[in-house]
Amino acid sequence: MSLANGRRHMALPGPSIMPDRVLQAMHQGAPDIYTTDLRDQVAEMVLDLKYIARTEAHVAIYISNGHGAWEAAMANTLSAGDKVLVPATGHFGLEWAQVARGQGLEVQLLDHGRQSPMDPERIRDVLKTDAAHEIKAVLAVHVDTASSVRSDIAALRRVLDDLGHPALLMVDCIASLGADEFQMDAWGADIMVAGSQKGLMVPPGLGFVFFNDRAHALRQSKECVPFYWDWTARIAPEALWQYFGGTAPTHHLFGLRAALDMIREEGIENIWARHKTLAQSVWAAVEHWGAPMALNIADPAVRSHAVTAVSIGAPDGDRLRDWVRDEAGVTLGFGLGAWSDADPTASGAFRFGHMGHINAHSTLGMLGAVEAGLVALGIPHVSGGVSAAAQVIAKG
Repeated sequence: MSLANGRRHMALPGPSIMPDRVLQAMHQGAPDIYTTDLRDQVAEMVLDLKYIARTEAHVAIYISNGHGAWEAAMANTLSAGDKVLVPATGHFGLEWAQVARGQGLEVQLLDHGRQSPMDPERIRDVLKTDAAHEIKAVLAVHVDTASSVRSDIAALRRVLDDLGHPALLMVDCIASLGADEFQMDAWGADIMVAGSQKGLMVPPGLGFVFFNDRAHALRQSKECVPFYWDWTARIAPEALWQYFGGTAPTHHLFGLRAALDMIREEGIENIWARHKTLAQSVWAAVEHWGAPMALNIADPAVRSHAVTAVSIGAPDGDRLRDWVRDEAGVTLGFGLGAWSDADPTASGAFRFGHMGHINAHSTLGMLGAVEAGLVALGIPHVSGGVSAAAQVIAKG
């Protein structure tokens, strides 16, 4: 007998839970891709994507994950030998830097560790020394999915503006779009990249690059961009295939249409508020359980509302995840990246994914499964974490 039998809850920080409405929309035969119908539907989806990102910028859609969106953003605006500044706040900032090196870019890394957001003043100090404006772009991760820290993008834009520095501001919103508040135009991002598999509630496979006219002017000045990554035809397509550099990902688009409808119906501000309250309920439970469990990000003001990284000590992170999955039917995210020198494999860490198609009862159920695991495994804690979370939810 296993209490895990039944519908499982995926509390991963991506891929997130796919709503039945999305899955049902995808459950159909192949469409005729040679008519204008699907092309016109994609044009409508682009408007909804702009609504979510709070932008009037262009949107290019790729058959890719977020790593592909990184490549596309850089391929259209930068050239081998260009210098970029990467203020990393965890695993994904470091990985974006590695992808940039693979494109022949010179990377200046400003590592903030695994528990701190970007420090605008440290970035200011670096840019002040760049009198020749050799730094062509700043690659900033809004929410690092591994560390769960959220950085202030508007503050970074203010630094660039104060210094009159012309570097592009590229922002990774792969973890945050549709969960944490993001205002592309108001916060001054030139480029933003995202993926389909987190706050947008669609299976992995679509990458999005949002870019303003300034970024597009750089593309137009380049003589050569790899055909697939070139965003030019994707923003003014004469035919459906031009949106995607080939055959369209039809069933992902069916799912995306359904997800965008759900987001429009709820309203993006309400979605941000829902994620904030549910995230706070998770934090309340972890703080109540107490040592040895601890939130990776100490300051609530810079914690993501989409994912929460937790340390508990090796090997209990892996033990707890395994028990919750096998005995309660809840899948948590593993600790990603070099968590600490003492625990390089992150066996003493795990992550709660709370993004997309989640609500009060799914969050409380997830936390209840974790508390049961703490009891079953004899891991020290203060009982009543779920009640603490319920108090947050009761207050809305």
